[in-house]
Amino acid sequence: MKPIFRSVALIGKYQGPAAGATPDTLRQAIKNIAGFVEQQGCELTLEAGTAANTGLTGYATLDIDGIGRHCDLGLVVGGDGTMLGVGRRLASYGTPLAGINKGRLGFITDIPLDGYQAALTSMLAGDYEEDVRPLMHARVMRGAECVFEALALNDVVVNRGSTSGMVELRVEVDGVFVSNQRADGLIVASPTGSTAYSLSAGGPILHPSIPGWVLVPIAPHTLSNRPIVLPDETEVAIEVVSGRDVSASFDMQSLASLQHGDRVLVRRSAHRVCFLHPLGWSYFATLRKKLRWNEGGS
Repeated sequence: MKPIFRSVALIGKYQGPAAGATPDTLRQAIKNIAGFVEQQGCELTLEAGTAANTGLTGYATLDIDGIGRHCDLGLVVGGDGTMLGVGRRLASYGTPLAGINKGRLGFITDIPLDGYQAALTSMLAGDYEEDVRPLMHARVMRGAECVFEALALNDVVVNRGSTSGMVELRVEVDGVFVSNQRADGLIVASPTGSTAYSLSAGGPILHPSIPGWVLVPIAPHTLSNRPIVLPDETEVAIEVVSGRDVSASFDMQSLASLQHGDRVLVRRSAHRVCFLHPLGWSYFATLRKKLRWNEGGS
């Protein structure tokens, strides 16, 4: 079978080893995957940081923007966190991504490292499941000025500092007042992020095909403040009314320190991320495995 992806980029997590792995074994894994992809007839490019930190030579290298401009597919070696970061940065280019997990299988990085050859052989030839996920675009407004903005694939979170008390937040949807909430914080999660922080805070799981997101209070002072599912064509505004050391985070990566009166505006991004999975992939099978739904039955 001939590959339908002419140019493939390999992007590896090199900041730290996976459980039970060493830097040398991870370097060897990336080298093995690179050689395998070339054997399938593809042009292999290493992400520049991956090449520098693994010491691998003999391959063309590009930065993330270069990969977006020139490569047909990105192979991400790492966990869901690595994939989230790469997905945000490549979203504007429309580059599809497939994830090889070097630790425990994730929700979106679902090709096991010990079985990548069989999965990639078929996927590179065009036999795969396509999974398109929306991105969130968030801005921090201080008066009329945007002081920070970021994309998020999982969630946007406004919360209190680790040593401070509750925060008070005013919430609007499309300019319509919803409520003033006193809580440890508030989460706006996409369907992708509904199985992350949102889930641990009591939010529902949203199927990836649902065009919506969920608004989830974190430890609310009033127990009747419950999660609510909203259409993702709306704009959510979260204003800081009171509280100390309040911050906003975007996929738990980038942080913005907030002042009283700051407004965090969240809307659907114009960009989406396309993940590729092995043929036969099922979202429900992933939930069963990750959430252990089959355990404890009679």
